[in-house]
Amino acid sequence: MNISNNVSSIQAHQTMMNTNANNVANVNTDGFIPSDTRMSDDGNSVTAHNAKVDDTGSLKSQTDLAKEIPDQIIAQDATAANVAAIKTQDEMFGSLLDIKA
Repeated sequence: MNISNNVSSIQAHQTMMNTNANNVANVNTDGFIPSDTRMSDDGNSVTAHNAKVDDTGSLKSQTDLAKEIPDQIIAQDATAANVAAIKTQDEMFGSLLDIKA
């Protein structure tokens, strides 16, 4: 894995968090149909794909906080893991430059 993979994963999880925040913000909006974010890995990058969830026909908001809160934790933890990986790669690269010099 290289830094660009980590950066694309951070960007994808930011998209997930933005969608999640919109869903939570509209938890009391009548007739609101939330979106769901799915991640895909094509080997070179991670991408996020948003889609509206199936409409249940409810006149109330269809946001499920029991799903949204764990999704926030997942996005937060994935971002932290990718930041740690970037930091480690940066430190290793610095050490290699020190050895070569």
